[in-house]
Amino acid sequence: MKQMTSYNRVAGYLNKIFDLLNEEFFESALSRPTITIQSTPRAYGHFSLREDTWVSKLGGTHEINIGAGTLARPIEEVAATLLHEMVHYWNYEQGIQDCSRGNTYHNRRFKEAAEARGLMVEHSDKYGWSHTSPAEALLEFVIDNNLTDILINRNEFSGFQIGGTGTHSGTATPTTPKKSSSRKYICPCCGMSVRATKVVNIGCLDCGVRMVEC
Repeated sequence: MKQMTSYNRVAGYLNKIFDLLNEEFFESALSRPTITIQSTPRAYGHFSLREDTWVSKLGGTHEINIGAGTLARPIEEVAATLLHEMVHYWNYEQGIQDCSRGNTYHNRRFKEAAEARGLMVEHSDKYGWSHTSPAEALLEFVIDNNLTDILINRNEFSGFQIGGTGTHSGTATPTTPKKSSSRKYICPCCGMSVRATKVVNIGCLDCGVRMVEC
């Protein structure tokens, strides 16, 4: 796969990841929303409740946004943000209210739906069960689909970091950034890379050398 250094290529890549997540965790039940990359300085992403957030002659769609300043995180974290917003989308389609307090407080309905679909969920006094991170199922999904890191990012935070991997409201609390949940190994000869969820001894059969963690 070509390196993700082009904005236009990244936009298409996020749509591809949506389709893969939709098939893996929602049995392809979600119609594709309009996926945007916009500045959200206090959130990793959001889902719009309005079905006509984007309109065309074909009708209207919801919006899922991924924060432009958060793209260069490890790909499993970006996938977790997208999956977080897809859980909101799923709950909306099922008539499940998973947030309150102006759509900022994530309740146990959100927690249950998220944990059933590859996410770990932590509680925040202010935002409820809002802080999500990749569980083992999502890490394996990233590896099985050979998803690669996005190598482009909007420079907007100037050292400010935000918590969780997604939000319904556009707000989040500052926290220390998380390290990657998976490990990347690369062949020192040909540059081929793979991901693993734990420390492994792995070699490149083409070059006959041991791959190194990077």
